[in-house]
Amino acid sequence: MRKWMPLLAVCLGTFMLLIDVTIVSVALPQMTDSLDASFSALQWVVDIYVLVLAALLMALGSLSDLAGARRVYLAGLAVFALASLACGLSTSSAMLIAARGVQGLGAAAMFATNTALLASNYQGRDRGVAFGMWGAVNGAAAAAGPILGGLLTQHLDWRWIFLVNLPVAAVALFIGAKHLAGSATRVDRRIDLPGTLGFTLAATLLIFALIRAGEEGWGAGSTLALFGGSALALIAFLLVERGRRDPMLDLGLLRTPSFATLMTGAVVFSAAAFANLVFVSVWAQSVLDFSPVKAGLILMPFSGMSFIAAGLAGRFLASVPPQYPIGGGLLLIGAGSFLEMFLTGTSGWTALLAGFLVAGIGVGIASPILASAALAAAPADRAGMAGGAANTFRQLGFALGIPAVGTVVSGVIATKLADSGLFTDSDAAAELVTGGQSAAALAPVAEESRGAAQRVIEDAYAAGLDQVFLIGGLVAVVAGVLVLLVVRGSTVPAESGHPQRTADLTTAP
Repeated sequence: MRKWMPLLAVCLGTFMLLIDVTIVSVALPQMTDSLDASFSALQWVVDIYVLVLAALLMALGSLSDLAGARRVYLAGLAVFALASLACGLSTSSAMLIAARGVQGLGAAAMFATNTALLASNYQGRDRGVAFGMWGAVNGAAAAAGPILGGLLTQHLDWRWIFLVNLPVAAVALFIGAKHLAGSATRVDRRIDLPGTLGFTLAATLLIFALIRAGEEGWGAGSTLALFGGSALALIAFLLVERGRRDPMLDLGLLRTPSFATLMTGAVVFSAAAFANLVFVSVWAQSVLDFSPVKAGLILMPFSGMSFIAAGLAGRFLASVPPQYPIGGGLLLIGAGSFLEMFLTGTSGWTALLAGFLVAGIGVGIASPILASAALAAAPADRAGMAGGAANTFRQLGFALGIPAVGTVVSGVIATKLADSGLFTDSDAAAELVTGGQSAAALAPVAEESRGAAQRVIEDAYAAGLDQVFLIGGLVAVVAGVLVLLVVRGSTVPAESGHPQRTADLTTAP
């Protein structure tokens, strides 16, 4: 039993950091009411965590090469726990967003060191078992997030979705400090701070621009300025990376058609499959009047099917050329999205069931192969960077997908509410409805018109989700076809417990 203590320490931390990607989704309506927050602010509660995680993943991987994976992992655990406490004690949306950003820093430190720690603590057959268990825990985190979030929110308070991390982190720290062995360090690596800053700035401004587009419109001066700033930051990032001895991302990799297409597929994979789930949860609670627990449960067919399919794919598709499971998975995600796009104002949650099942299979098929395919598409001396890039682009896809979906949903709802003529300020009402505050949007409406206004809201939210499913399905299908046509190469050789091969079994974004 003692030999599995390092695995337990790593799995506890990984379970927390991944569950915190999805656990927030069912609590958003309660957070909005409790903190009197705007919808755009609540988008940042989800987004800032994933953005920081994505932006710092490769940089903290480099830091772990210098300082040691054990030290960086334990420091990340401590930062994550303190930030979780700050999240639970937040008295304003600004405080919560800031704490979530720090939480993302801790999560990046843990996620960046997982494979190195397991590889250094286990050898031979034990290494294969350890990575297999780690992948299963990752999948379980994706499935459990919405349900655990619903239980804690409904029976305790939304703050407990963060406070519950404290005892888990304490146990993981104790076991990790006592049982984790260190990994080899490298003195020939440097942290690419300019590249990290440029990448973070470009992604942050782009997310700001997408959120602003939903509030002010795509042609608004502030929206265009933010898009322009993001483009300039991206250009600066590319120029900086060209001259770095140890770049965060070797731009030569992106000149390889297979690798560049895989990174595009990774972004689309998370954006198309996961970003809409936040708004499905809000729809279930505010339109269908579901409890947080029930809202979490309706996502189970998706996460459960993806978990099952990921286990089967990892076992039976390992020797299949990567373009087929990844491209096929994206096509199934697209097909699932198309099946979901028939919601009406009178639809129940079962209208999404078939689409959830099909998309879940697609996620499960593509997910275990993405990182190993990136490895196969990169030179051997860039293998670690390629695997880190795959995880980074997946998280980035989710971070960008949230505001993009929010902008589409809010825009459709605003149009429908304005057309009804029942709302004096349709834009303000649309923001309330999109964020799960339908009751507040109905409050100014005359008593005799509230029944009709409620039906307009139900139809409008369904129409907004239908539009999201259509766009997501089209993007996923295009990405799937590109992967099938462009990506070439074989999978990574089947070595027992290869870190990057087995580490990507998670079905989370």
